[in-house]
Amino acid sequence: MTSINTLPMIDLHSHTEEDVFTNVLDTTGAGGSAVKKATTSTNKFAKLNRLRELEMKMNEARKLNHAELVAEDERKKRPSNYESKRKWLEWEQEQEEKKKECSAKGEDFERVKLLEVSADAAERWDRKKKKKNPDTGFADYEQATFRQYQRLTKQIKPDLQQYEKQGQKLGDDFYASSDTLGLQDHKDSEEAIDKMVTDLEKQIEKRSKYSRRRTFDEEADIDYINERNMKFNQKLERFYGKYTSEIKQNLERGTAV
Repeated sequence: MTSINTLPMIDLHSHTEEDVFTNVLDTTGAGGSAVKKATTSTNKFAKLNRLRELEMKMNEARKLNHAELVAEDERKKRPSNYESKRKWLEWEQEQEEKKKECSAKGEDFERVKLLEVSADAAERWDRKKKKKNPDTGFADYEQATFRQYQRLTKQIKPDLQQYEKQGQKLGDDFYASSDTLGLQDHKDSEEAIDKMVTDLEKQIEKRSKYSRRRTFDEEADIDYINERNMKFNQKLERFYGKYTSEIKQNLERGTAV
């Protein structure tokens, strides 16, 4: 039987423990009890290391889960507009920093900011501004007239071909000044006159549909008990007055049959 003391020399730096004992088993044969015991202890040592690694991973996962739970609880306690407010504050801080940089370089901050806006974003912003209704209601007659003028000019669809022809015909006189003569000689076409008449008729028709507040007639007969009943009687008079006028006169005279 080969003695353990006569085992060959093995380079321990280039082999693992399992490789070492495998080589020993190959050299001494399966009958070495000391080698078997050494292999068993090595397997136990490897299992203990594996178990220790699993425990460390479990502890790390437990810590990460606890940290995530605390963060989630903190997020739930925040107000609903926390994220939008945080983004707004970050944007304000970024704008302040850019403003300082522009002032240090001697540049116009508004101009630099507009250079960073894309054409699509500018077009979307312009459409959004146009959707807003500038008519805030009646303020005074001057504002009402100005709003009407703006509304009517937006509805005008100019004839560009006729405009170019007239410009070529008149030349420099097309852009009139205080020294331009012969403006009274210009005559509008029949189509332009018809277009103006049609537009005026539309304005008159629209104005006729406006409702104005009727003044109270103190001499009118009181045939109602409240305002609602007064409105009802006015509707009856408007729709059935011409049919019931004779009956009403007979009742008032006392000659009704």
